[in-house]
Amino acid sequence: MKRILIVEDEAALAEGLKFNFEQEGYDVLQSADGPTAIDLVRESDPPIDIIILDLMLPSMSGYEVCRKVREFDPAVPILVLSARTLSEDKTLAFESGTDQYVTKPFALPELIARVKNLIERRPLKQGSPPGQAPQVFKFGNVTVDFLKYQLITPDEVYTLTTMEMQLMKYFVDHPDVVLSRTRILRDVWEETADITSRSIDNFVLRLRRMFEPDPSEPRYLVSIRGTGYRFIPSGDATS
Repeated sequence: MKRILIVEDEAALAEGLKFNFEQEGYDVLQSADGPTAIDLVRESDPPIDIIILDLMLPSMSGYEVCRKVREFDPAVPILVLSARTLSEDKTLAFESGTDQYVTKPFALPELIARVKNLIERRPLKQGSPPGQAPQVFKFGNVTVDFLKYQLITPDEVYTLTTMEMQLMKYFVDHPDVVLSRTRILRDVWEETADITSRSIDNFVLRLRRMFEPDPSEPRYLVSIRGTGYRFIPSGDATS
């Protein structure tokens, strides 16, 4: 049975979510504040499979909860469920390590589908990743280990979040192909309305900072003006 942690200080909403996810066959834990949530993620046995996280919490914001969780568990999917709708809020949430962002009010069937989808993507960590990408992929002096969620350079080992790894895998699956932002949105985020082209650009920027020798002049993950991106494993951006 998959385990969900709901971090929400509005008791009626938290109880409603708990009831509906239990009806879907999930084991549900609850927390009304950040510190308790962090302890639950650390100590839960069996481990938490996904976190549904409000941003406006007492004593510690959802952004900080997300950052703290990412320090010891970069792979657990985190879905933000928030009344905040500004693009700045969404950008900060993704920069903190969020995988998906759903705004309140929300449609329950859509939320359940998002949760199911994120949980299904997580086995990438334990077994062979679906699709064409190999378990380990190398380009230049970079190694991507899809089983360990790691991107390894000569200077540092980066542990990727679920969606960072999903996006990296998508680029590896489509080498030397011009990928539009619309296509990336459709195939990686399944056209969620809460992911914008700016959000995709932020994810790409974070990946570039990990492996590009000069992120301002990318050789491997290049921009195609007005369209999207192209991943060039050879590192020859002029090809």
